[in-house]
Amino acid sequence: MISGARHLNPSEAARRLGVSAKALRLYEERGLVAPLRTAAGWRVYGPDEMSRAAEIVALRSLGFSLAQVGRVLKGDPHGIAPALAAHEAALEGRSRQLADTLEKLRELRNDLARGQTPTVGELTRLLAPIAEVRVAFELPWPWGGELFELRDIRSVNYIIGPLFSGKTLLAQRLAATLPGAAFIGLERLADGGARVRARLAADPALRTRVTQSLDWLAEDGAAISDALTALVVELETEGPAVLVIDMIEQGLDRAAQAALAAHLRRRGADARPIFCLTRSCAILDLPAVGPDETIIFCPANHSPPFPVAPYPGAPGYDAVATCLAAPEVRARTAGVVARRPGVA
Repeated sequence: MISGARHLNPSEAARRLGVSAKALRLYEERGLVAPLRTAAGWRVYGPDEMSRAAEIVALRSLGFSLAQVGRVLKGDPHGIAPALAAHEAALEGRSRQLADTLEKLRELRNDLARGQTPTVGELTRLLAPIAEVRVAFELPWPWGGELFELRDIRSVNYIIGPLFSGKTLLAQRLAATLPGAAFIGLERLADGGARVRARLAADPALRTRVTQSLDWLAEDGAAISDALTALVVELETEGPAVLVIDMIEQGLDRAAQAALAAHLRRRGADARPIFCLTRSCAILDLPAVGPDETIIFCPANHSPPFPVAPYPGAPGYDAVATCLAAPEVRARTAGVVARRPGVA
């Protein structure tokens, strides 16, 4: 029975908690929180349910998988140590960034005291990550050679656009231009996992990292498959400074895509940049996009690609949302190519 205390519908509760309504539904599906029901059957969240949901959100912010969250809420300590270690590493990375920024700030103040006025560029760089990567090049066909500049490269970067918008060509040019970048194409799925198994057999350290990541993804609900394993092998391979991954959702079901998206976000702001070509709303969940993520949109009319802010009303937001589809829809249309006039 619902008391007279203030109760929130899922949208209101999600807004208060700073998460999406979809995330709340996922917590419910995993048995982590049980919203109340009105007489008409609508979900509502009272004080107790909001308190439990806030605990879940806080644990997720610490890097805990949903399975680990469930165990912590039951008082089971299994799996806490690796999550805390990952959070510690992320904090150490941010601490190093902050220390570098503080050092730059002190240098500018010293220069100012000596009568040297800082430039606008020096001042604005105080707001940018110390390891920010910048890239500029002339856009290839189907564009007209316009200059493309990308100044906001973050740990997770999405490239999205409709069919024939040139997004794959943009991704390949980024991989060829960014120092130390590698393009991971769909050939990763070509041989049924034989090449992946050979790589894992030849590299025990890589095999350990891949196993740990797959265990984490499985705890978040992913079914382990050849496609997921092939992708994780590329994510865990050391060497490339930047990864550009073609259609990252290829071969993955909804649960695996959602777990993968959470896994990529958990890496933190100072992680190796990853560019993900995608058209899946499970990978690019617009309400869940955080400060360590960038969206690059390739318009259908071949005007230059541009970054899109992840909130309704921002230029390009509606176009990005229109390009996204549920994993089930993407699976039904996999391999479909739009018919062009004059092509038999």
